[in-house]
Amino acid sequence: MIQPENKHTIGIEIEMKKSYLEYAMSVIIGRALPDIRDGLKPVHRRVLFAMHELKNDWNKPYKKSARIVGDVIGKYHPHGDTAVYDTIVRMAQDFSLRYPLINGQGNFGSVDGDPPAAMRYTEIRMMHLSHQLLENLEKDTVEFVPNYDESLSEPTVLPTKFPNLLINGSSGIAVGMATNIPPHNLPEIVAGVKAVIDNPEISFQELVNIIPGPDFPTAGMIYGTKGIYDAYRTGRGVIRLRARAVIEKDKRTQRETIIVTEIPYQVNKARLIEKISHLIRNKQIEGIRFVRDESDREGMRIAIALKKGQIPDITLNQLYKHTQMQNSFGIILLGILDNQPRIFNLKELLEQFVLHRREVIVRRTRFDLNKAEERAHILLGLKIALENLDEVVAMIRKSKSPAEAKTGLINRFDLSAIQAQAILDMRLQRLTGLEQDKILEEYNNILKDIARFKEILESEHLVDLIIKEELDEIENEYGDERRTEIVESTREITLEDMIVEEDMVVTISRSGYIKRNPLTLYSNQRRGGKGKTAMTTKDEDFVEHLFVASTHHTFLFFTNLGKVYWCKVYEIPQAGRATRGKAIVNLLNFEKNEKLTAVLNVPAFEPGSYIITATKNGLVKKTDIMAYSRPRAGGIIALDLVPGDELISARITDGTMNVFLGSSCGQSIRFHESDVRATGRVARGVRGLRLAPGDSIVGMEVLSYGQTLFTATEHGYGKRTSIDEYHIQKRGGKGVITIKTSERNGRVIAILLVEDDDDLMLIADSGKLIRMPVQGISIISRNTQGVKLIGIDSEEKVVGAVRLAEK
Repeated sequence: MIQPENKHTIGIEIEMKKSYLEYAMSVIIGRALPDIRDGLKPVHRRVLFAMHELKNDWNKPYKKSARIVGDVIGKYHPHGDTAVYDTIVRMAQDFSLRYPLINGQGNFGSVDGDPPAAMRYTEIRMMHLSHQLLENLEKDTVEFVPNYDESLSEPTVLPTKFPNLLINGSSGIAVGMATNIPPHNLPEIVAGVKAVIDNPEISFQELVNIIPGPDFPTAGMIYGTKGIYDAYRTGRGVIRLRARAVIEKDKRTQRETIIVTEIPYQVNKARLIEKISHLIRNKQIEGIRFVRDESDREGMRIAIALKKGQIPDITLNQLYKHTQMQNSFGIILLGILDNQPRIFNLKELLEQFVLHRREVIVRRTRFDLNKAEERAHILLGLKIALENLDEVVAMIRKSKSPAEAKTGLINRFDLSAIQAQAILDMRLQRLTGLEQDKILEEYNNILKDIARFKEILESEHLVDLIIKEELDEIENEYGDERRTEIVESTREITLEDMIVEEDMVVTISRSGYIKRNPLTLYSNQRRGGKGKTAMTTKDEDFVEHLFVASTHHTFLFFTNLGKVYWCKVYEIPQAGRATRGKAIVNLLNFEKNEKLTAVLNVPAFEPGSYIITATKNGLVKKTDIMAYSRPRAGGIIALDLVPGDELISARITDGTMNVFLGSSCGQSIRFHESDVRATGRVARGVRGLRLAPGDSIVGMEVLSYGQTLFTATEHGYGKRTSIDEYHIQKRGGKGVITIKTSERNGRVIAILLVEDDDDLMLIADSGKLIRMPVQGISIISRNTQGVKLIGIDSEEKVVGAVRLAEK
């Protein structure tokens, strides 16, 4: 067997390693990763360059996509047409690029994942912004290399006037590495570049104050800044994206609908809706009636209709957890510099763009200088000829040939061959007086240009000024507002962040049922109307508390065991106007033997307000309201109770009110709340009223409502007394008599501040109820027994009295 003379042996593992590395570097440098200077991969650069060569400009007619694809693969990119057309499609999609580079006409796909039309159907041309990537390409601003068959030349990088890598981002998977650079807002990036130019030592914190984070074309929200800071500082970080959702309510049915108007970047809307439908069918998410895509030309709109009584924030949290309404974006700032892949931080990317622009401007200026000097050289010859016009004309007329005339001009006037040829090529019309003036003016102007070009080449400061001026022009023409909102906190979104603020009527019955309804449900009526029922109750039940509160308000529920529960108004179930609502014990998960004793409506937790509580044993405590702003789902301790004691009342004060306590033995005390020092939430409190053995507190009021004090006793007697009869005392005393607790009256069971137009309800232990107007009860002095309020049998006792809330 004949052996080839150049045969040599090589180990298979060495050959595989060498071949694999060559392939890997080819993919890394030639296909998958962007150059950090112009932010483009080779295929993007070749597409734009081919369109530039074809004069497929923004203000020219569209050309078929197939024609551009053919030029690109035939001249510069020897790969499949699918890769090139997919690149064109992406550069034309306004939901893929923050600032699209190609203006497409036809179907270029959608956010639902619909495929684009075939290239023979679509037409394209460059966007106006794309010209800023290619401007001055013909002025030797960048290096050109031969194309794949060495028949043409193509640029290694584009002389871009703006930082395209950061503005439009890039993603790609190479061999053993990947890049994922998010898009940003153009004005913010421009401001960042100018800041780096002005202060090369700019700190990281100063830079992120200018560039707060990515800005995606599909908007949405970025939750938390840690991932952004990690990426900008180290080149790697993970950010969390969320869809933007609002709550809409049907005025007729009062049913709520979650409306999604923005979704995370690169999320397929159709698949998102399909996933939500799948979760509904499999009952992984309950409480949704249907999901429907209502998007149109006006924008995105996904309607997620909820069942009646469903709390929207629970459904939203489930959607965020189980669908791509919440998504992660892993940032990797990796790109090519000097034919080497590297991970950069934010400042390095901006610095490299500045270096690139400086080189482009220097090369452009040098090119312009050379052209200007060449032109000045010719104009100088023409100027000499014009100054000696008669002699030049005579010499040319005497010459037998152009060569002889040229030689004569060179020898006579000390001209170069180029100048002499320019004189011979000059038309006769240039000899008119006006044309001569134009030549001289052009010569003087070009001398100024030459001086300016030399000044730029000698001054880096002037180069930087030009960079900033060009960036300002781009910002003014193409800049827009930020689309993606950045939320500093990483806390879970509550419904309060998304729901429209609306006034609600919240009703709580004596037996512990609660509900809410929109205030608009209770329309205005003329005087003398029949009114509307706020809540249907059983015969032995009635509305004890009625509040008008915003959906953003917070309710604090205090119980006899000294605990407080926290509930937003929007978390209270919404029920029909005439229904009972939901039991509070089920809504708040009360413990065994735990009963509601006070309800407070808190519009906002702000320092300067206090909550005063009173216990059965006569202790009072004042605590800053901020101590109650972060309770747990199972409630928190409102105050420390000794065994046998109970919390009987709680009120909100502003630090300037009078506090009134009444006991079962008919004693009372009025003192200024400044006598009670503010203490922590779990403190026990201080003595408010010194009680005799067997006595206990039955009620507390702060004197912010009512002009008279109503007192009721267990045998059905009571009275009203002007509050002016109760002088202010020091806290902790025995107080004064508010009603005589004789054998006829029995012990006191309630004290209430009332107005003349209030109604009262008295409740007996047998279930007997009586409702009476306050103005029918006499106002008498403090040290008296009162009058008969309710007729009861000898074995019955009155156990409660409340002011009705229906007013």
